[in-house]
Amino acid sequence: MSQPLAAARTAAGPAAELVLAGDLSRPARLTVPDLRAWPQHRTEAAFECATSGIQHHTFTGPLLYDVLTDAGPVFDPARRKDRLRFLIAVRGTDGHHALLSWAEIDPDFGRAPVLLAVTLDATPLDRAGPQLVLPQDRCGARYISGIEAIRVDGGYTAWS
Repeated sequence: MSQPLAAARTAAGPAAELVLAGDLSRPARLTVPDLRAWPQHRTEAAFECATSGIQHHTFTGPLLYDVLTDAGPVFDPARRKDRLRFLIAVRGTDGHHALLSWAEIDPDFGRAPVLLAVTLDATPLDRAGPQLVLPQDRCGARYISGIEAIRVDGGYTAWS
């Protein structure tokens, strides 16, 4: 675990806020306490960190799919495949970015159990902000701490 995350978990101050934006009918600002309103999932994850080797942690939180579905992605409901063109960009407070496709998290396609973790090893992340957890990834590069923004984008044009 990074030193900034460890410090942020214990620092006093207001709860961190996450902005959901982009092609959503209900964009939102959420805190870790807000994320506890969704069904909570628990996963034990092991991933390789480039700077500190193999990490083993237990995370709890809602599925990214559930949170984003509640925000109302603007898919064309008459076209089942329309959602396949949507991308999900995640940004942490440290500037770390990751990109996922909607198909990765959608139960009709990849069904990846991606979490917005609200606890890390039973420690609440209220001050640090939620963490993106991809238990299927061997490498920890897409585990983003202190998420400050998630943008859903289906607006790019088709290739010609």
